[in-house]
Amino acid sequence: MERLPRLIKPALYVEETLVKGFLNGTYPPGTVLPSERDLAVMLGVTRPTLREALQRLARDGWITIHHGKQTQVNDFWRCGGLRVLSSIVRYGESLPPDFVRQLLEVREVLAPAYTRAAVEREPGQVESLLADYAGLPDTPEAFASFDWKVQHRLTELSGNPIYSLILNGFADFYERIARIYFDPVEARDASRAYYAALLKATTERDWRAAEETTRKTMRLSVELWKKVSSGKGKEGSE
Repeated sequence: MERLPRLIKPALYVEETLVKGFLNGTYPPGTVLPSERDLAVMLGVTRPTLREALQRLARDGWITIHHGKQTQVNDFWRCGGLRVLSSIVRYGESLPPDFVRQLLEVREVLAPAYTRAAVEREPGQVESLLADYAGLPDTPEAFASFDWKVQHRLTELSGNPIYSLILNGFADFYERIARIYFDPVEARDASRAYYAALLKATTERDWRAAEETTRKTMRLSVELWKKVSSGKGKEGSE
């Protein structure tokens, strides 16, 4: 295990190193970590610094600290919170199999609800949000940036901040993955049609139509991603 590099806070270095170990199988679920003394020596940090990092990891659901006993590694899929999601994206050398597809399936459930709420509550702001969609440059980068802006703003306009918190959990890689997703012209055409239909529904104050067109588009995005990921080989890799 590498020693502490420069220009990084010791506790953050410990957290990053251990999370990478959880994700790559060095410390699989159900195993125990080395003793505090041994782990501190391995990582080149003080025991107070190590404890600070371990407390944060326990808060997020990565580990369970048993006082007087060894620290156990949790099944992070079962015990982890929202911060685990962003850590998987930030520290994982590669995304777990089907990770992107599973996120898209979650969005398929959530997006119709927050879009409906946004159109009900703030139709004028939703119209303004979508007003420039027709002038988007026909590039994956432009569509990736615009789609993040639309989805995030819709969560804000929904009036339920929990939607924004969930979406923020994968903000670190949304546009990176979206650039892959939008590489085929078929995906850009599908989103362009979605923005047009959503703008029409919003202008007509038809939140039911906004909800339904969003549901159909999110379902289509799962199918389009399957095509993209199969063509790219390893899902989510670059």
